[in-house]
Formats: sequence, C-alpha cells, structure tokens
Amino acid sequence: MTRLPDYIGISALGLKMGVVVPGSDIVHMVYDALEKCDADGLLHDDDTVCITESIVARAQNNLVTTDDIALDTRRKLNLKPNAKLGVLFPLLSRNRFSLILKGLARAVNSGEVIVQFAHPTDEVGNPLLSKEAAEALGKEDKDVISLAELGNNRTRHPITGVDYIELYQQIIDDQGARPNLYLCNDPLELIRHEPDGIVVANVHSRNRLRQQLQAANQNCITLQDLCTTGETAWSEWGLLGSNLSSDDVLKLAPREASKIANELQSLVAERLGKHIEVIIYGDGAYRDPSTGIYELADPQPAFGITAGLRDRYRCGLKYKYIVDDMWLKGSSIADIEAALEARKKETPTPGSAETEGTTPRRMEDLLATLADLVSGSSDAGTPVVLIKGFLD
Repeated sequence: MTRLPDYIGISALGLKMGVVVPGSDIVHMVYDALEKCDADGLLHDDDTVCITESIVARAQNNLVTTDDIALDTRRKLNLKPNAKLGVLFPLLSRNRFSLILKGLARAVNSGEVIVQFAHPTDEVGNPLLSKEAAEALGKEDKDVISLAELGNNRTRHPITGVDYIELYQQIIDDQGARPNLYLCNDPLELIRHEPDGIVVANVHSRNRLRQQLQAANQNCITLQDLCTTGETAWSEWGLLGSNLSSDDVLKLAPREASKIANELQSLVAERLGKHIEVIIYGDGAYRDPSTGIYELADPQPAFGITAGLRDRYRCGLKYKYIVDDMWLKGSSIADIEAALEARKKETPTPGSAETEGTTPRRMEDLLATLADLVSGSSDAGTPVVLIKGFLD
C-alpha cells in the first residue's frame, strides 16, 4: 500500500490495537501501530495521532474505589460519618456519577446527603423534567421544586429510560445515609439546609459555583479536588472525567497526559523521522440534535496535547463564497481554481467576507471531537485515530 492519493483531503483512520491492561507500555503500543502505518506509507509529517484517554488511564492503572472517594471526601471537607453533605448540580449519569455518589454517601453513612439538581436538564442536557412541568407548577427559575410537588412529572432519560431521582435516592439509601433530593437552579439554596460540607458536582462551571459558595462562608470543594494524590492512582483532574470501571471501582482521567503525548512524539521522530502532533482525547464537544444532550461530560475534549497544538486555532477561507463571487463576476473555472490555489498560501484576514462562516476554533477541540466521533462514540475497537491533512 502507498500513501493516500493527492485528491484525498482530510481523513481520519481508526487504528486497531491489542488489548491494553494495567501496566501496558502505552507509548510503545501506539508506536508499534504507527510503525505499521509508516511501513504502508500512511504516516507523514504533520499528521495528528489521537489516543483515547481510557486506554492511557487503564495502562496507568489509574483506578480508585468508592472507599477511596469516601475517605478523601471526609479528609478534604473534615467530615464525620454523621455529617450533612451537600451535592450540587450532579450529572445524570450512571457511568459518570453513580459511583461518585456512592463514595460521597459512604463518607457520611450515618448522616445525610442533600442533592440539589438543576432543571429541566443537567449541564450537558440530560433531562430531569420537561420545560413545561416547572411552568405548570408555577415555579420560577430559582424556586425549589420538591419531589412531592414534582410527582409523576419527572422525566426518564430519553435513551436509557433511567429514573435518576429514584436511582440516586437508592444509592444514598444503600450506603446508610438519609437522602434529601430536590430541584432548584439557585446554587445558594443549598445553604438553607446547613450542610457541613458541599461538593460542587458539575463540570464546566464548577469554579464559579465554588467561588459563590465560598464567598458565603461554605466549606466547599469540587470534584476536581478529590483523588488528586495517591501512591498509584491519582489525576490532576480529580474525579472529573472519571468513568465507571466495575461495581466499586472508578477509572480516573489519565494523569500527566501531555507527558505521554510528548513521549510518543519524540519516539516517532527518533525512530521514524516523522514530526507528528499527539492528543490524548476524551469526549468530543458534540451536541446530539435528536436528544439535545451535549456529549462533553469531560472537563475538556483533550486531556493532553503536544506543544504544536497549544493555543492554535483553525481558521480559513470560505471557498464557496470565493467561487460564487468570482463566477458571478465572469471568471472562468480555470481562473477560479488558480485563485483558490494562490489563496491557500495566504493568511486570511479576520473579519473579511472570505472568512465568514469559518469561526476560528481551537485545533485541539476540533481534532479531539473528530477522533471521538470516529472511535470513542462508536466504540469501534480503534482506540487510536490517525488524522491526516488537518494541519496542512
């Protein structure tokens, strides 16, 4: 096989690999896959290699238990087993939050867990009730909606059919704590319950919410503050980006992911003579148009990148505008093609008509999203994605 022909533009190729287990040398395993690509003429300078975070974290054995979460929660918030723990704006997800909640409830297993849900959806669009339900109850955005008031109006997940209020109540009950669940979009409402500590459980506005609560003299942390230290398992992202691994075990996001990316980049340069960029990616920044669910439950699409992608934006010309404009002004096809080739070598002027509709976006976000759609979201058994032509 030879390299892709010149008439192929941007392409994303999912690469199959062997099974990755704790202790695997992930850098050399990915290198071996790229060595095959190089032998077949498929690896070139400025290609981007995208590695799903899950295999990196698994190779690192980056696993924690619900007991670990409980212990760290008690330590970070200075809680006793009979304390009242507030949990603010959790995601509605078995994979992303059910085991975290189990660990939090275990931290106060003879106390109370107060869960305040956002509505009508969590921050990534998982629904808890319809938009019309709050209106029918005469509730404003900052009003409290109790479970008794909500009654049968709560919404099951549109894809899985899970009733998350019922599930989260059961998880807390099973740990011996008292569940107290309600809906309200005002983060300061939680203070009225006089919690001994609060865990801000959402992802993308966590720091702003923590600052609001700390300004109100609350003992407060975010999920990023838990499981950040340990002898064998920890992540600078804490519990953000974690995933269910088994009944009592969570896989954390990979730690020091940029270091892994740099090691692979250096190895490929040394042995294959190619300059590549590398991304360790998680969820893509994609919103499902059929459900309205925003797929980005990770803190950001890329956990680690090589330096060539940092602070780099993708922008370009609106080719169809140039074609339409030149054609309507009487240019020939040959003239248009020549103009397009010449424009490829120019730096677009921001705000010009030729760039309308091509809003600059961070390279790492676009590449990670493309990789996730090719590999992660389809679970296609291709944990490495080789993207070609994107950085040309």
